[in-house]
Parts: sequence; structure tokens; C-alpha cells
Amino acid sequence: MAADTGNDSDRLRQLITRARVVLWDFDGPICRLFARHRAEQVADDLVEWLESRGLHGLLTDAERETLDPQIVLRALDRRHPGSDLVVELEERLTQEELQAAVSAMPTAYADILIQTWTAVGSRLAITTNNSPRSVGRYLASRGLVSCFTPHVYGRTQDLHLLKPDPHCLNRALRGMGSAPSDALMIGDTPTDLEAAANAGVPFLGYARNERKAKLLTDAGAECVVETLEPVLELVRAKRP
Repeated sequence: MAADTGNDSDRLRQLITRARVVLWDFDGPICRLFARHRAEQVADDLVEWLESRGLHGLLTDAERETLDPQIVLRALDRRHPGSDLVVELEERLTQEELQAAVSAMPTAYADILIQTWTAVGSRLAITTNNSPRSVGRYLASRGLVSCFTPHVYGRTQDLHLLKPDPHCLNRALRGMGSAPSDALMIGDTPTDLEAAANAGVPFLGYARNERKAKLLTDAGAECVVETLEPVLELVRAKRP
């Protein structure tokens, strides 16, 4: 589903017009963090690190075979919450994300959209399950730090508060003094949608392909764009 029919365009226009604060997910809407530093290999490396310590039995077969390193981290945290082992695994993932940030692929139109939204007076924040350190490294490489600082709300050691928990969104809203109804979240996963709903924040889905679009619409997303270009056009129209 793309915002190209009359009803979709009207819904998108309403979302953009009402937004005073924009909460961005990071990996997806802003960039493909693991475009070159493959997430699958990172997940494999985390699993191998656990197995090298004789902890093979902590993960299910599905968790050992996952392509998502966050699944490995959260699985361990569910079984040993707050342990030194979890802290060490989280740091290993952070180091992998820091490496990935160097070669991340910018999402088309994201940089100019972020700059334009800032120029028209909207305030922006990042609400992500990724490490805020990796976010900072990527933003610095693109000259975008000033568009978000200090409002980057990423993964902490309280892993049970990752999205779909609305914790990072609520932190952003409090930090920016914004009511949920004055904000908009841009995300690319059903967990982003759920977190936005739990925080009472309107949601705009971004999907770079039909598979991701279907996941979002099946989860209940009412407005999904497959490119940020129409969003940029609407934000440009807000210029005085």
C-alpha cells in the first residue's frame, strides 16, 4: 500500500499537517543500518559467542537460526535479565552496530526530508531499539546531528523496555514537552506501530518493499508509504 490513491493522499496530508514533533525509527526510515555489514552474520556471531561459553542451551533452535541479532539479545535477557552476560552481549551488539553505521545505506529522500522538516520548524527525535551510539555515529557522517540533538532515545540496558514497549517514545515526548497527539512516528515494523499505538502517537509506516508493506498493513497500519518522496513534497508545502 502506497500513499498514491485519493484517500491515502488525504490521510498522509493530515498526518504531516498536524505533526509538530516527528519521532523517527532509525534502521529503516533513516538508513539501512546493516546494508553492507550483514545483520545475519552479526546474529550468527552473537550465537557463536554464546556457544563458545557453553551456553548453547540458552537459545531455542529458532533463536539460534534467527537473522536478527536483536532477537538473540532479547532471548538472553528474558532468561537472565540484567545479568553481566546480557550486559556483555549488548555491548558486543553495540560494537557491531557502530561498525555497521560506517557503511549504512541512507534511505532515499531521508536526509533532505529531515533537513526540510527542521527548516520548517518541526522538532525531530529518534526512537529506536538500536544503540544511541551507533545512531550518533551515523548522523555525524551525514551532517544531521543538529537536526536531532539532544533527542536521540535508543537502547538502554533495560532491554524489556525496547519497542513494542512505548518507553523510548514516551521519553521523547517528555523530553520535547509534546503531547502525543501533536507528534508523528515514522516506523517500518509492526513493533513500531504497536509502540506508537501504546504511546497514543499517530503512525506513518515506511516500507521499502511490498513484503514490508504487507506486514505493516496486516498489523493495522492505516497509512504506509513505499518512498519518502511524497512526505518530502508535503513538508516542502509547509514552508512559509
